[in-house]
Amino acid sequence: MSGYTTQDIRNVALVGHAGSGKTSLTEALLKYAGAINATGSVARGTTISDFDTLEQKHQHSLRSSLVNLNYGDKHVNIIDTPGYPDFLGQTLSVLPAVETVAIVINAQNGIEMLTRRLMDWASEQNICRMIVVNKIDAEGVDLQAVFRSIQEAFGNECLAINLPANGATEVVDCFFNPSGDSDFYSVSEAHTAVIDQTVEVDEELMEAYLEQGEVSPEQLHDAFEKALREGHLVPICFVSAETGTGVKELLDVLVKLMPNPAEGNPPPLVKQNGSDEAAIELKPDPEGHILAHVFKVTFDPYVGKLGIFRIYQGTVDKDSELFVNDGRKSFKVGHLFKLQGKTNDEIGKGIPGDICAVAKVPDIRFDSILHNFHDEDDVHLKPMKFPMPLAGLAVLAEKRGDEQKLSEALEKLSEEDPCIQIERDSSVNETVLRGLGDLHLRTAIERMEELYNVPVKTHPPTVPYRETITKKSEGHHRHKKQTGGAGQFGEVYLNVEPLEKGSGFEFVDKVVGGVIPSGFIPSVEKGVRQVLNTGAIAGFPIQDVRVTLYDGKYHSVDSNEISFVTAGRKAFIDAMSKARPIVLEPIVDIEITIANDHMGDITGDLSSRRGRVSSTDVLSGGMVTVKGQVPLAELGDYQSRLKSMTGGEGSYTMEFSHYEQTPAGIQKDMVNKYQNKESD
Repeated sequence: MSGYTTQDIRNVALVGHAGSGKTSLTEALLKYAGAINATGSVARGTTISDFDTLEQKHQHSLRSSLVNLNYGDKHVNIIDTPGYPDFLGQTLSVLPAVETVAIVINAQNGIEMLTRRLMDWASEQNICRMIVVNKIDAEGVDLQAVFRSIQEAFGNECLAINLPANGATEVVDCFFNPSGDSDFYSVSEAHTAVIDQTVEVDEELMEAYLEQGEVSPEQLHDAFEKALREGHLVPICFVSAETGTGVKELLDVLVKLMPNPAEGNPPPLVKQNGSDEAAIELKPDPEGHILAHVFKVTFDPYVGKLGIFRIYQGTVDKDSELFVNDGRKSFKVGHLFKLQGKTNDEIGKGIPGDICAVAKVPDIRFDSILHNFHDEDDVHLKPMKFPMPLAGLAVLAEKRGDEQKLSEALEKLSEEDPCIQIERDSSVNETVLRGLGDLHLRTAIERMEELYNVPVKTHPPTVPYRETITKKSEGHHRHKKQTGGAGQFGEVYLNVEPLEKGSGFEFVDKVVGGVIPSGFIPSVEKGVRQVLNTGAIAGFPIQDVRVTLYDGKYHSVDSNEISFVTAGRKAFIDAMSKARPIVLEPIVDIEITIANDHMGDITGDLSSRRGRVSSTDVLSGGMVTVKGQVPLAELGDYQSRLKSMTGGEGSYTMEFSHYEQTPAGIQKDMVNKYQNKESD
């Protein structure tokens, strides 16, 4: 179909827990609409959306992928997303690009951990939600129980738009043509419930409904769309992707009831003016200035770097000259693409509401704003809150000479996934790859080795401990060395005192009378800073310390820079040893979501890890959230431990909280280990 308008577009993200059947459902929708000739198989690696070689190897989605279809006179963009919590960043990053989030639930498993989180995230982003119950004809499924659990977990605003019938071999309509019988619920009652819920958002329509006793689907359209935008209504559809049952009905709901780009809630774009932000009113006007948001970056083996973006206003074509964020140099689009899995189909133009891609633009990054007018160079999307990547692996190239290739591969990984972070810790000479869990990190390593041809070695990263002091003290060192020729001489007196947490480091020069020439003062500070990076007692960076240099001596012939660097370093170590030094460890806030049956195991395990439980919150559906604080050092194996304790059903998030003193016994072991290493 060509020549569609903004009102003809539907943008839908299929999200849900792993195993809910999102990729198979995508195939079924494409097949029914005639976009493909035959449905592919996840097991055989022949699906349109799971085209990545690692996805085919692991038989589950690792990245979000885009497909599109035409159904009737409508154009539907579908984004298939990963379902494992480790790849949540790939899922959340696409939400600003769509008007509808379809949460897919496996009828066999019911509401799973990620289902709840995705419902909450979509609600927080003001995106219209619908629920798709898949695998309705699977053996042993109790669809009535699934329906009830949805309403218990997410509220009575979750209402059936269609229902399974004849033993889930077909699906009957409860909205446009409510007739027939369903397997567990009255079709007419379901129809009335949807109408009652819809008219509540429109007083005039409610009066007409009360007077007439019925309103047509056409009369309901605006109110239905408003109810969706306000979260007052969450439609439920039933489907079997494997047999095709309910696929037509699902497509009908998507194109007839779900909002188009002119109707949905636009994401919060703002214009920055100094420290102030002003919201921008987006109008899907094809003649307006171009504003588009890059929600995904990927590296295609044939066309290179692809920036995938949603257009909010204006028309993008091959002759468009666009700027990236506040860049002063524009780029010419040249080639504009629609994505169909791994296939890049070139198109003539992209209109407001559509999802397109452009290749080989180095400056494009995730979250970039594309525009064609300099007044938009300080426009940005309000940042989404992503889970913090705290799981880590230190990586280094397996082959000498591959360091540059490793750096480039890591850069690509971080550009493709907002929850992949690269940290370079110069204090321990480590490059740390951080992600959301073990699986996230393992697949990143596989991608580097198999797709970017960079074999790597890994080891657990060094926990970012810190050192500080707890009292004021004095330090002194005289550095004197005679070698037969010119010697070395420098003498330093200094004191150290603790600063408030988070203050960092201060160096104060209080030398008077020229006892140390001003030209050697920076040398003393340089020596002190060497210890700041390498540590004084256990080998960790020092923080929250003030060093005051107040006295010293020099020799007119033998004093030089190296003499005072050495004297400063050793005087600082001397002062640190007398200032009751301590090792600080990072403490993280942790939030664990589990079934209520596992709460005792979880709280007991946290206590064994020196953790403190602060609260437990009971959720619907037999779930509970445990919140507390734990030393980061105790969580190195927590992902696998949690899976073991909960049968793979538990999840957790953690975020840095603060530093606090390491227990005396642990500090003693660290100090001894460091001293033994230094003496070797």
